[in-house]
Amino acid sequence: MPNPIPATSALSPENWPFSPECLPQPAYLVGGAVRDALLRRQSQYLDLDFVLPANAVQTARQIANRYRAGFVLLDAGRQIARVVFENATADFAQQEGPTLETDLHRRDFTVNAIACNPHTGELIDPLLGCADLQAGLIRMISPANLQDDPLRLLRAYRQASQLGFTIEPATAAAIRHLAPSLAQIAAERVRTELSYLLATPRGTPQLQAALEDNLLQTWFPSATLRNLPLLAEIDRSAVQLRETWPELGAQLCREIRDTLKTSLLAIAKLASFLDPDPQQAEEQLLNLKYSNSEIKAALAVVKQLPQLQATPESMPVREQYFLFRNLGPVFPALAVTAVAAGTPAGAIAPLIQRYLTPEDPVAHPAPLLTGSDLMAALNLPPGPQVGFLLTEIAIARAENRIFTPEAALKFAFQQLRRESGAEGGGKTS
Repeated sequence: MPNPIPATSALSPENWPFSPECLPQPAYLVGGAVRDALLRRQSQYLDLDFVLPANAVQTARQIANRYRAGFVLLDAGRQIARVVFENATADFAQQEGPTLETDLHRRDFTVNAIACNPHTGELIDPLLGCADLQAGLIRMISPANLQDDPLRLLRAYRQASQLGFTIEPATAAAIRHLAPSLAQIAAERVRTELSYLLATPRGTPQLQAALEDNLLQTWFPSATLRNLPLLAEIDRSAVQLRETWPELGAQLCREIRDTLKTSLLAIAKLASFLDPDPQQAEEQLLNLKYSNSEIKAALAVVKQLPQLQATPESMPVREQYFLFRNLGPVFPALAVTAVAAGTPAGAIAPLIQRYLTPEDPVAHPAPLLTGSDLMAALNLPPGPQVGFLLTEIAIARAENRIFTPEAALKFAFQQLRRESGAEGGGKTS
């Protein structure tokens, strides 16, 4: 067992948001908090899991009332409740089976089946999880336990990624055998595990392993072994781009929305799994219950990648304008994907520079006129024609053909005359 255990760990009740005197005897701290404490992994946010032989929900409610904390009944049937503090959560679960050892034998992996009695400091480790912690192994307790909750199959890769561990060979073989059963799991739960693996370069090798072990085919049927090198290349390309354009690298780590924890780098990796047909890709994302923002971002990469790969150095300004308009802030995800797929960084350097220049009229056009301006000056009704004229004005500005609102208004008037002439047969070929 790793020693010494820091005094700041979750095994030290003085670090809890409530007094250990609130717990009945016996009560046991179990799972990830014990594992991480033994590995000397620390977090500013405590995530505590307790097993009680009886009265788990009642104990949770009493603690929540005493400390004016949030209370959530997670599972009435299994008697599981959560108390939410400012910088911690504490889950309380009724012991499954007649003894603590029975409960621990029903868990997923040995490293998560270690318990600690906070009243005595005693460690209970009937499955030798401490030995697997020292060896850096993710080892199943039994294939039946994995089959009971097939999400545990994917969780093995996620925990191996987070801990820097290796999945033990018999466990890996059982996962491959049980892989089809992951299709039974709610999409939201699968997406959560995938999000952890997509979030950092540490997850890439385990994503590759999950793909090799046929664990992701249900959700990404078009993903094949060809996707494996691209995942690692996206990580390497992100480093390469960051060295040349630090601001672009920083944006790759940015979350696509304040309310979402999905970074643009994660979007690039997610897009690499998707079907190249945007309609099929959208269906895959919808099946996994991704948010509208995530779907829009990933599809933008899928749709624009072929164009960027085809004409990276000779793309006309008009096409550049629509490329940036379709991508918006997702451009860094497309750039890193293109470089990972073989497009030289130098070939898209002008586009990157445009994106990183806030006043660039192609990547960040500032309107010379508004729709209201056009309708008032040219006596136009609201409709698609106004949008068309605004787009053509923006492109003419990007091409350095007009620079002022007055020139834009004259340009719009000429566009209308040209359309009118074409409709009346006045335009010759």
